[in-house]
Parts: sequence; C-alpha cells; structure tokens
Amino acid sequence: MSSDFETYEQDFGTITADVTNKIGRIPKLSGEEKTQLVLNVDKQLEEVRELLEQMDLEVRDIPIQSRAMYNSRLKSYKQEMEKLEKDFKRSRIAYSDEVRNELLGDDAGSSENQRAHLLDNTEKLERSSRRLEAGYQIAVETGTSAEERK
Repeated sequence: MSSDFETYEQDFGTITADVTNKIGRIPKLSGEEKTQLVLNVDKQLEEVRELLEQMDLEVRDIPIQSRAMYNSRLKSYKQEMEKLEKDFKRSRIAYSDEVRNELLGDDAGSSENQRAHLLDNTEKLERSSRRLEAGYQIAVETGTSAEERK
C-alpha cells in the first residue's frame, strides 16, 4: 500500500516543481502566451488535487500503526497545495512594469489630459445643475399661479 503512496508523492513533487516554475514565469508574460500558461497551470493544479485525493484514499488503507506518519505527510502536502494556489492567484494578477505604467498613466501628458477632462465634466455638471434649478423655479411658479386661478 505505501508503495502507491510513495509513487503519488513522487508525482506530487514533480508536478508541483513544474507548477512553481511556471507560476514564477506568469507575471512576465502577456497576451495569449500568458493565457495558455495560466490554463496549463490550472490543469496541473487540478492533477495535484486528484493526487492528494488518491493519497488520502491510500492513507485510509494503511495499517493503523503507520497511518499517523502518512497522515502528517499528507497534511504537509495539502498545505503546500494551498500555498501554490495562493501564489498562482497572485501571479495571475501581477503586472509587469510596462503594463502597470500603461494602466496608471505614468507619463505627465496623460495627467494633463485627465485634468482637462475633469474640468470639462465639472463645467457640464454645473450647467446641468443650473438648468435643473431653473426648471424647478418654473415648476414652483407654475404651481403657484395654477393655485391662484382656482
């Protein structure tokens, strides 16, 4: 029984080493290449989950005297899996400096454009507010004169 568990351990080590390597490369990539690598890592993580399930089943079949040792090893593998999933999540949302600068508008010209756009929108908002106030005044005056006629 334990030989199957050890085979699963070897597979776990091989796959997780490959996943760790790929997770480190994800933030440096972009476009289709990044998408493909993310899908590949996701598939490998699913394989690791299945391996952990198989290991769990094997531990249940191991004699009680040896079970505690295998349970602690399995627990450490599950913790390693959780860490890999967290690292994977972080790597998918990490951006290279180029993408970060593009998103944040790192150049000064962009800042001036944003300021001009903000000023234009503020002026439009003020004009709309004045029109609403004028419309409200007309409605109040119309309502007052309608009541006087009754």
